[in-house]
This record gives sequence, structure tokens and C-alpha cells, in this order.
Amino acid sequence: MKNSFDKKFLEKTNDWLKTNQKIVLATVIQTWGSSPQPVGSKMIINENGDFSGSVSGGCVESAVIRECLEIIKKNIPFKKIEFKISNENAWEVGLACGGEIAIYIEQVK
Repeated sequence: MKNSFDKKFLEKTNDWLKTNQKIVLATVIQTWGSSPQPVGSKMIINENGDFSGSVSGGCVESAVIRECLEIIKKNIPFKKIEFKISNENAWEVGLACGGEIAIYIEQVK
């Protein structure tokens, strides 16, 4: 499985930093069971909700983007978020396969 950390990712991060956009780095720090992306996978999100890279599948990534925009809005430096099959909204965020994932999100200054 290819990790989402590549040249395009670095170029996009650099472009956003050069234009003084607020960005958040999301990193998969732990997985259990079935997971579309391995530990270490990364995604960056800017203040407009644009992103590059990947930390999971579509529904989980949408939830990650919402969390990232929230920490920008509230100026929170970092946060750990988890998605588990036991969560009430497991089906909603796409964890029907039984996997669990922990993601560390942090503002990049």
C-alpha cells in the first residue's frame, strides 16, 4: 500500500505556507483491524477545506477535515481523534468494516 506522503504533498504544503494559509497536518498514529491507510499516512488541510494526501476512506476523511477546520477556527494547537466501530456514528463515518483508527491533528505554523 502506497503511503500518501509524496512530492505532490510537500509541494502543496509549501505552496500553502508561502501564501500564509492556515494549515493542519493529520497523521494516522494507530490502527486496529481493517484500515485503508497504514500508520504514518498523512493529509494536510488548509483553512478553506482543501486537502492533499489521505488518512482513510471518504467518510472518515470528511470527518477529519471538519475536525481540522474546527481547530483552526478555535486556534487549538493539536488534538487526537479516534474513529471506532463502537461509536454511535460508526456507520456514518464509514467504519462498517470493523476497523478503528486514531489520528493526530496539529496546526502547522
